[in-house]
Amino acid sequence: MAIRIFIDQGHNPNGVYAGEEGFGLREQDITYAVGIELANILNADSRFEARTSRTSPEQSLGYSNTSSLAERVRLANSWPADYFIGIHCNANEDSAINGTECYVYQNYTQSYYLAERILPAIVSRLDTKNNGVRINPSLYVLRRTNMPSTLVELAYITNSESIEKLSTRQHDFAYAIYDGILDYFGFNI
Repeated sequence: MAIRIFIDQGHNPNGVYAGEEGFGLREQDITYAVGIELANILNADSRFEARTSRTSPEQSLGYSNTSSLAERVRLANSWPADYFIGIHCNANEDSAINGTECYVYQNYTQSYYLAERILPAIVSRLDTKNNGVRINPSLYVLRRTNMPSTLVELAYITNSESIEKLSTRQHDFAYAIYDGILDYFGFNI
């Protein structure tokens, strides 16, 4: 039976729960594209079955921040997915801040071990700074999903060096996440 992975492309295209912006790019557009690429890669591998939270670039989930997050969790839990991967771009007022990080609910869980594989795969493939696996139990999608879950912050949309990667190397981000997933399951051996 295929391993079911739910990919949540963070944020809505407009209005409620819209994402960050930087250098003329919108987080929700980048996360949508990377999520679709990742789903296509996973679905081409018979060991996996992938679904995305947003099935079109214009699709919005929910009518408020809370309802948007709740709908994403509901979709993953009701499938039911075996794993949840949230895709986001980070932002900071200090444009020098850069790098990639993953968030999980708690240390030394399957979520943590998955994030430990995804993060270095992105850093290696895209030459981003490794900001580590971080614990954040306050993130709604991490605390409300019924399966191992990680939230991946690809890079900083507010950093001039990162923005080129985010805008032109979306397939590489997706493939790096896939490579991390393969490593987590021991399929790269």
